Amino acid sequence: MAQINIQFTLFSAFYSPLISTMSGGFLKDEGLDAEWSISPPGKSAIVALEEGTAHVVQSALSQGFGPLSQGETPSCVHFAQINEMDGFFLTAREPDPDFTWDKLEGADAVLFGGGQPLAMFKYACHKAGIDYDKINAINPGGAAAIDEAFRAGQGQYVQQQGPFPQQLEKDGVGHVVAQVGLPIGPCGFSSLAATRDWLDTDMAKAFMRAYAKTRAYMNDAPAAEIAAAEKSYFPDIAEDVLADCIGTYQKLGCWTRHTDITEEAYQATLDIFEYNGTLNERYTYDQICVKPPSAD
Repeated sequence: MAQINIQFTLFSAFYSPLISTMSGGFLKDEGLDAEWSISPPGKSAIVALEEGTAHVVQSALSQGFGPLSQGETPSCVHFAQINEMDGFFLTAREPDPDFTWDKLEGADAVLFGGGQPLAMFKYACHKAGIDYDKINAINPGGAAAIDEAFRAGQGQYVQQQGPFPQQLEKDGVGHVVAQVGLPIGPCGFSSLAATRDWLDTDMAKAFMRAYAKTRAYMNDAPAAEIAAAEKSYFPDIAEDVLADCIGTYQKLGCWTRHTDITEEAYQATLDIFEYNGTLNERYTYDQICVKPPSAD
């Protein structure tokens, strides 16, 4: 089998369409043996593409904005979507079936302090009609630090990707009250990136055959089945918690069947970053995205 190297920027059940290419056996069916890794803190997975240590990485369309703002051509392109909606949850200390976003104003919330998670969250607040600046934001660091901070008693609310919130519920530490993606709506949240040269290879075509089958699987298979296959990738998460998380993402609709990054999703992402004041200009689709390689 040929070895394909995959790197994640963040690793969570939200990225199950990529994880399940491995756990569901779809890559092996195409003659590909996957080695996977997570990019070190503070280092973009794009570097692994540039250094040749990864063939495919989990990234975000916004990654391309930086080089373009410097007048440079990005070293890679985004060729397929992973998630077409934000996959973060808001978890409160106490159950609140009547939660409304205005309850965040004046409250202590453990949040991501930068990057796309913060940009999306600010836009969600805008769409929900509240003032982000009225939230008492606590920014302890990355996903693990955020989880530790909330478990240690910081914050009335916490922003996390699954399955962290579902594990908090199982442990009796918190209760999910909102999905950040709902007020935002469909957008190009996370994507697969590679070099243009690799996308012309037979390996890329084999990967796309596997990925297309995986996206159908994500929509058709029971959440419990997907979770059972993925369990070894999440040793610290209970299997029923993982299944609950995957089922929630299936209902959210972030794992649509099509693999391509649509123009509509791309434009929505531009809207979000333009609102945040971090977009120098509205770059064209083909400056950042390409259509997936043919699977034929």
